[in-house]
Amino acid sequence: MQRKTFFRTLIAAAAAVCTLMPLASQAQATKLTLGHGAAPGNPRHEASVKFAEVLKSKTAGRIEVQVAPSAQLGDDAAMVTALRTGAIDMSANSQGALANAVPEYAAFGMPFLFSSLPQAWKVLDGPLGKELAERSAEKGMVVLGYWDNGIRHMSNSRKPLLKPEDLKGLKMRTPPDAVTVDIMQSLGAEAQQIKFAELYVALQQGVVDGQENPLMNIHASKLYEVQKFISLTGHKYEMTPFLMSKRTWDRLSEADRKAVQEAAAEATALQRRLSQESDDKLIADLKAKGIRVDTVDKAAFEKGTGAVDDKWMASPIGPFVKKVIAAARGQ
Repeated sequence: MQRKTFFRTLIAAAAAVCTLMPLASQAQATKLTLGHGAAPGNPRHEASVKFAEVLKSKTAGRIEVQVAPSAQLGDDAAMVTALRTGAIDMSANSQGALANAVPEYAAFGMPFLFSSLPQAWKVLDGPLGKELAERSAEKGMVVLGYWDNGIRHMSNSRKPLLKPEDLKGLKMRTPPDAVTVDIMQSLGAEAQQIKFAELYVALQQGVVDGQENPLMNIHASKLYEVQKFISLTGHKYEMTPFLMSKRTWDRLSEADRKAVQEAAAEATALQRRLSQESDDKLIADLKAKGIRVDTVDKAAFEKGTGAVDDKWMASPIGPFVKKVIAAARGQ
């Protein structure tokens, strides 16, 4: 009898363990948030979704990433604060918003610094990008990759912008980015900072006359519906730093950190490829929608923004700005 009772107890215990195993597995699952300000269809969102898919696969479903586009978790500035406190786990954020926490990010936005996207990536993937990542870590953010926010161009609802004089008196929206404000003001425009999520309505209602963004943002957010003139100024490059909260990073195991880095590398490659492919295709599409797309007197624009470099080289981050300019121009 005692032997029968022992085996019954053993079988019951084994059954209980089997029943609890799925619950234990679920308890170990990690859910992470990834916020960004771009619309679905934008390369930033497509890469975020790719990152989530790859990471889930690499961890056999243990890490799930919830992607929240279109500033659902707050604007870029709010998400930077949330990253640093650990309130959100990851963000594909903006160069300007990051510069408020890590001023050196501004160095990559000097006017007419990069003539092509691969030129910018080469600098970002080298020693200066590593230095920027170290400074980010000091402020509670781990760089997972430098994504791309493209070469920026101008649009407006009033007239073609072919030379710097055409901007005089125009109300131009800028992101919360001091370098962009300096560029607009150096060209005679009136700079007004407006959140990207509020930009469409601001343009529609005439709060501002125009704005500047890469074509992929103009297209994905349908700004062409309220802007009939696009000028290919190429006045500024901007990155999209892909970041994880250091508090989240520190909670991950070594194996999970490796999986995150591998997934981020795949997502970065996709995002950059989509970004590079977008401009030629989008110019044709925008023209087909009836938008006037003009080339500009780029030499005149470069001359008009020359004082911006000087101002930033004399700023507290001047030494870093000089290093970035030298690397970009092969000096």
